[in-house]
Amino acid sequence: MIQQLSASRSEVMLHIGKNVEEINNEYLKPVETNWQASELLPLTSDKTFIADLKTIQDQAQNLSYDFLAVLVADTITEEALPTYETWLAGVQGINQYENNGWMKWLRSWSAEENRHGDALNRYLYLCGRIDMRQFEASTQYLIADGFDNGAANDPYKNFVYTSFQELATNISHRRVASMAKQEGNNILSKLCGLVAADEARHAKAYKTFVSKIFEIDTNEMMMAFEVMMRKKILMPSQCLRQLGEEVGIFSNFSDAAQRLGVYTAHDYIDIMRSLIDEWKIEGLSGLKENGEKARDFVMALPDRMAKIADRIKIPDTEYKFNWILA
Repeated sequence: MIQQLSASRSEVMLHIGKNVEEINNEYLKPVETNWQASELLPLTSDKTFIADLKTIQDQAQNLSYDFLAVLVADTITEEALPTYETWLAGVQGINQYENNGWMKWLRSWSAEENRHGDALNRYLYLCGRIDMRQFEASTQYLIADGFDNGAANDPYKNFVYTSFQELATNISHRRVASMAKQEGNNILSKLCGLVAADEARHAKAYKTFVSKIFEIDTNEMMMAFEVMMRKKILMPSQCLRQLGEEVGIFSNFSDAAQRLGVYTAHDYIDIMRSLIDEWKIEGLSGLKENGEKARDFVMALPDRMAKIADRIKIPDTEYKFNWILA
């Protein structure tokens, strides 16, 4: 069911949309100068391809089981890009049937994001440690199953979600890059580092959208922020599953990520605190009574969640994913 939004939301989106191309120019890079997957990994046309392939496979032997599980799940998440573009195109105020500023942003953002799955997929194919059919089937499941981020077609809630999610993916890819470098895997480290840098730029853009909404429609934006924090930000891979299975395996992936320290409950809390600071929530003026209550809830939430996070025990046992070859 399509959520009917207030006229003010549509008006705010129309107003901000007039200057979206300026934000595009600041936080997106020209195709002519942007990196491409073909620059990061050896090509079959290269005379050194066989030697380069051996280097990749030799370096991949040092990667732990949990590390590979996280790398595959991160790649599947990136490969599910069609889901994300479809959902954002349906957000009220974007209007996918017009060549407006919002659609130019969305298409350009999607184009940059598309490179992530391409590059990571090619690495998995070359490294020799992944059952590619099982991996590809999980990707197809994730796109076909879709997911509900809890924001419906509300632009305010969706931009809270994307701000949070881009920061989370930045952390995950950045830490994977750091761990790969520690293992002497410079190729994978560079690849994941570039993906992480893209995510950081994209997070800045979405945070800017929210900042502009706060300037224009402070109380409603505060209410939307509170709703998304109360619901909790669900990861796009929430419905992750394996070939022939109905039951999702997101929790197993999450356990692996937390054991490695790639993305933890405390990172979730740190992102929340960073957004509170970024959007100057404590100092907002002009809030109505419901907005004040929403602010109180959001301001108190990180400390409440930190107490819970301290009590979380992560299982030591590695789940056996069918993506990873023995």
